[in-house]
Amino acid sequence: MTTERTADWAERAVAEAEALTGRESGRLSPEQQVLARIERARRRRPRIRESRVTLAHGAGGKATRTLVEGIFVEAFRNPTLEALDDAAVLRPNVDRLAFTTDSYVVSPLFFPGGDIGDLAVNGTVNDLAVSGARPLYLAAGFILEEGFPVADLQRITASMAAAARHAGVQVVTGDTKVVQRGKADGCYVNTAGIGLLERPVTLGTGHVRPGDAIIVSGPIGDHGVTVMLARGELDIEADLVSDTAPLHGLVAALLDAAPGVRLLRDATRGGVATVLNEVAQAAEVAVVLDEAAVPVRPAVTGACELLGIDPLYVACEGRFVAVVDGAQAEAAVAALRRHPLGEDASVIGHVTADPPGIVLLRTAFGGTRVVDLLVGDPLPRIC
Repeated sequence: MTTERTADWAERAVAEAEALTGRESGRLSPEQQVLARIERARRRRPRIRESRVTLAHGAGGKATRTLVEGIFVEAFRNPTLEALDDAAVLRPNVDRLAFTTDSYVVSPLFFPGGDIGDLAVNGTVNDLAVSGARPLYLAAGFILEEGFPVADLQRITASMAAAARHAGVQVVTGDTKVVQRGKADGCYVNTAGIGLLERPVTLGTGHVRPGDAIIVSGPIGDHGVTVMLARGELDIEADLVSDTAPLHGLVAALLDAAPGVRLLRDATRGGVATVLNEVAQAAEVAVVLDEAAVPVRPAVTGACELLGIDPLYVACEGRFVAVVDGAQAEAAVAALRRHPLGEDASVIGHVTADPPGIVLLRTAFGGTRVVDLLVGDPLPRIC
């Protein structure tokens, strides 16, 4: 009997068994009764019973299916994902799409204001947003270490699901691997995202020119300092939470108000300073910053002073840098400040012709210094 015919027979057996009660159920043949029990078991939603991830969960068998369906499908449930095909078939019917991918290895996995789950969703959403796209779909890949607590995995996926709902995106496909104990650090997450380019805008360093304004969407450094302090390795306390947030709504407000937006970048690893160095070198222009205009929370400033770190190099996860036509800077900032995520947006500098490829900072003491590319990694594993 073929697999298809067996499945059909099992379905009929279940229907017949459900139609019979009491002694009448005995009219089913033994084979039909067995198939009916199997089909009932298959219909039940998988439920993971182990408290920790085992190597069997990565072996591709029943344990893997239970993990995938009991945690990931349950958290991100939607018709495209439930098919569990090797690839999600999407039908956006559009001319221009944006596509990105990123990986997350933050330590610790949970920190004030967020965790690796919402960080993975928001980070990928923001990569699409600063390209001018409206995020639509995400893929999520998990690398889990043997012994990782299932409760923590459920907490991470619940956080991802909530972040995805808030951002208006769906997790439509994914992958899971389990490695031996000691071969990873609990949980790593890889995401990929697809977004729709609805506006006739083209953003990039090729559009940057002297006279443009440099804008940040809010206070910088919150995320990196929060994660560093959450490790508990330093005897420093600060009332800080990560700024992780989806930025596509804020980006849309900016693009609607200022058609002269030249470029957008989210200031993650390497912070604002790294973004601006990349812009200055690629566009062969100079960027001149005003230290007094850069928004930094006092707690971040204090922690950075104790750690010997410049806030300009500290990662953000809910802030972007915008280069905007100088004539539209005022309108751009006003639009950002009307949005909850942009209340502290500020013009922090301008683009000039000389010296090309250099970022300069006019300090609060009246001097000027070069803000070079980051050397080394003062804040490892912050995203």
